[in-house]
Amino acid sequence: MHPSTRRKVAAGVLALTATLSFGARAEDTILASVPGLTFPFFVHMMKAFKAEAAKQGLGVIESDGQVSSPKQTADIEAALTKGVKGIVISPNEVDALAPALSQAVDAKVPVVTVDRRVAQVEGILAHVGADNVKGGEAQGQLIVAKFPNGATIINLQGQSGASPAIDRNKGLHNVLDKAGGKYKIAFEQTAGFDRAKGLSVTEAALAGMPKPPQVIVAANDDMALGAMEAVKARGLTGIVIIGFDALPEALAQVRDGGLTATIEQFPGKQSAIGVQTLAAFIKSGKKPAEKVLLLTPVAITKANLKVAERLGEVK
Repeated sequence: MHPSTRRKVAAGVLALTATLSFGARAEDTILASVPGLTFPFFVHMMKAFKAEAAKQGLGVIESDGQVSSPKQTADIEAALTKGVKGIVISPNEVDALAPALSQAVDAKVPVVTVDRRVAQVEGILAHVGADNVKGGEAQGQLIVAKFPNGATIINLQGQSGASPAIDRNKGLHNVLDKAGGKYKIAFEQTAGFDRAKGLSVTEAALAGMPKPPQVIVAANDDMALGAMEAVKARGLTGIVIIGFDALPEALAQVRDGGLTATIEQFPGKQSAIGVQTLAAFIKSGKKPAEKVLLLTPVAITKANLKVAERLGEVK
């Protein structure tokens, strides 16, 4: 092992040791890993991981990937060294995390991926996620419904290399590109799933456009909320802003008119099913009936807010 990698693993061991919870023994413990706990979406996912693990009588080693694939890789390697019985993970980057997950599979440690699928690794127990292509299509269908005669659009793409970003963008284009050129994407760029970048990228886009767009569509709510601030700062009104993830803050803005819509992908349900699948295999060797389970996202507008998973958290 390269010295720099060894140092990363050692740091991961120290970090992971501090997060062993529920008073569980090592043989009862799983690793729960998310790309980064600076994102509200992944904070919600981690809470759901831990809550379901508690119901299943499993301890959790918590891994914050810190939006760093080397950090998340080191956490996996450290957890394997500690002898975890399973891994439930939303990978930061699917290609970059493939070697570490292959290492886990080779060590006979079951892996369940949630939200982001690593299809190139054979032997992963299961994947639970949302059909992000359909989620992007839901965004596109909403745009078509609101602007049947066409529209000019800013498209804020998600983190480069992340499968949800790739799939959501694909779904959006599936709908808009088939409309005979009526829907013009005047600006399209990644804003890294980040609110501050969503703000700055939208500011740059608006500054370079002769006329404001009719629509700003974003691959997550953080970017949509950043775009909303950029629009407000310019005193613009009437722009349809569509996010993705149905965060409580976004739901409040949908209720109050700041955002037009967001896409609900039920991350708490995804996470719970992921842990249930892992627990069933650890306890009894039961494999899931479906290796890939995709939930269908739903567009949330003011008219159907009650469908949102996290509506109870809205202030």
